[in-house]
Amino acid sequence: MRDRELQKAIIRRRRVAALVAAVAVGVVVGLVLVASRGGGGAPRVVPAVDAPALVTSLPLRSAGDGLPGTPAPLDPHDVYAADRPGQLSPAVRFDRPLVYVPNSESATVSEIDPASRTVVATLPVGRLPQHVVPSWDLRTLWVANDAGNSLTALNPRTGRPGRTVPVTDPYNLYFTPNGRFAIVVSEALSRLDFRDPQSMALRHTLALPCSGADHLDFTASGRYALLSCEFSGELLVIDVLRQRVAYQIGLPAGSMPQDVKLSPDGATFFVADQTQGGLFEFYAKGFRRRGFLATGAGAHGLYVDRASRALFVSNRRAGTVSVVSFQQRRVVRTFQIPGGSPDMGGLSADGRELWLSGRYNAEVYDIDVRTGRLLARIPVGQGPHGLCVFPQPGRYSLGHTGILR
Repeated sequence: MRDRELQKAIIRRRRVAALVAAVAVGVVVGLVLVASRGGGGAPRVVPAVDAPALVTSLPLRSAGDGLPGTPAPLDPHDVYAADRPGQLSPAVRFDRPLVYVPNSESATVSEIDPASRTVVATLPVGRLPQHVVPSWDLRTLWVANDAGNSLTALNPRTGRPGRTVPVTDPYNLYFTPNGRFAIVVSEALSRLDFRDPQSMALRHTLALPCSGADHLDFTASGRYALLSCEFSGELLVIDVLRQRVAYQIGLPAGSMPQDVKLSPDGATFFVADQTQGGLFEFYAKGFRRRGFLATGAGAHGLYVDRASRALFVSNRRAGTVSVVSFQQRRVVRTFQIPGGSPDMGGLSADGRELWLSGRYNAEVYDIDVRTGRLLARIPVGQGPHGLCVFPQPGRYSLGHTGILR
């Protein structure tokens, strides 16, 4: 009975959130999108007023404090230096290239051959699959079956399903940078479950003082993570070593933060906000607000290019993808997806194509990142969400749809 009630609660909260976002786009977007237009229509960064930050009893240490066991970066100035085109780990070198698409409303995963751009298999999984997540060691792809209260393992060598592990409310899944824990983001229950990364046995549960926990990313040292809370419109700083909440950060009224991504130099966190239509920027050291960058309505997913020069931002309600220059801190290009709803995804191993799910259109988009041309719209199941392109360059995975370092 409890599982059925939890499933209903998850589905109900996601539907309400979608309705709230649709209304809020036209109501609160003016609170932050005050950036003036210039230089070919690209918005400039406008400093935002700091919202109140609520500090817990835990002292916030320097972002430079490390997490024991975290691999040293290949380049101290670029956390994504291992993600260059073709730099595949020996663990994935012989894996079958596929695009994995969790169809939330169909309870399936579509597998797309990226060469032919066709669906080659459709796998039944648990209820409400949200994301397909590479494990820390890159040897397993986990399907997070949110309402199904389970994780389904896929073999990336073949694309075939394996075991299904009971896990409560796995909306999203991450791994600590040292590989010692899996972190299940339990959205409906407002908690983070720290689990064994292989067996998924529960080790520790961290209750969260927010609602709608969704996405996170880690500081360069791995000591802290910045977590978005969609429904309560705030961010949490997680002390990964102590597995405690270190800091709460308020956002403007009506905010619904989504994906989180660290800049290549490790200095700035970008947080997509779908109602504010852009990216909040926070210093990774001290977690103070740095600014706001307008991109488009429904700003949602964030993806770093293979050269560590640009950030791709999927604007789900605008039907666009913004290309943000890290150096210039502004939008330098905008790709159009007419009538589309670009959501989550990732880059091809060679970095030439960006694959995104079309959340409200039951399709997947393949975009040429050099020209912005839409190469294909591929029909899949209903409600495609956290798409994963695999294999990808990198030494280890931090989770989500493929954050590799």
